[in-house]
Amino acid sequence: MTDDTFSGQAVSQQALSQQALSRHQESIGRDGYTVIPNLLTDDEVEPIRAALAPYLQGHRMGRNDFEGFHSERVYALLAKDPAFGLIIEHPAVLGLVDQFLRPMYLLSANLAINVHPGETPQGFHRDNDGGPFASRDGVFGISTIWAFDDFTEDNGATEVIAGSHLWEPGVLPARDDERAVKVVMPRGSVMVFTGHVYHRGGANNSNGNRLAITPQYCQSWMRQLENMVLAVPPEKARDLSPRVQSLLGYSIRDVGFMGYVDGMHPKRLLDDDYQGRKARGIPS
Repeated sequence: MTDDTFSGQAVSQQALSQQALSRHQESIGRDGYTVIPNLLTDDEVEPIRAALAPYLQGHRMGRNDFEGFHSERVYALLAKDPAFGLIIEHPAVLGLVDQFLRPMYLLSANLAINVHPGETPQGFHRDNDGGPFASRDGVFGISTIWAFDDFTEDNGATEVIAGSHLWEPGVLPARDDERAVKVVMPRGSVMVFTGHVYHRGGANNSNGNRLAITPQYCQSWMRQLENMVLAVPPEKARDLSPRVQSLLGYSIRDVGFMGYVDGMHPKRLLDDDYQGRKARGIPS
């Protein structure tokens, strides 16, 4: 990590410096992805791993080749433990997402993927690959992959085809496209990429697991991949920060009134006095 990565001293939970923000933004625009190394400390990695451990018992393997017959997937993480909010609202990541998505964007998906030895590579895919959302003319989603184990050459590190977010419509990668590169990074690092870039989980030819958590963000007018307000109901959402609550969908779009409940702000489902607090100028 370079000295200019963060504004001020390079410590966890700090925003990117303007110089680093511009560099990572340029990388995403050019290559479709970037990596911010060592963003979490070991003291932050371990509690999140511990919160996830009860759900990783080796019996939740994928249901098809895409999910991975040798991979565990755990969904609705924020309903299981608020500790996962740390990476959802990390200021370094959200500062970068802010450069590509309109205000009041949403958390579209948030799942853990634990790749076991013997897993085969996924097919190449894009996270925003459907109908008009496959267009190159705008950014509809930004995805992240947080490494909770080291991503190595042989343990299933994510593979990405740099520049594929700029391909003409209808151009598809080969099954084993030679342009793909493995995103090798130490645990605590995060890969940030546009939903248009082709990528896949790699084959795990090692003797150990490769654990990742992948929060994905989308424009405020899109439907989320995970139905977050059902996956994380009000009684669970109350334990989360206001920023994470907004990302789940307890928010109103910045243009118009999209997202209301019974004509009112959805925060009222979490805080009966929300409108009164706003009227008195109390931050929510």
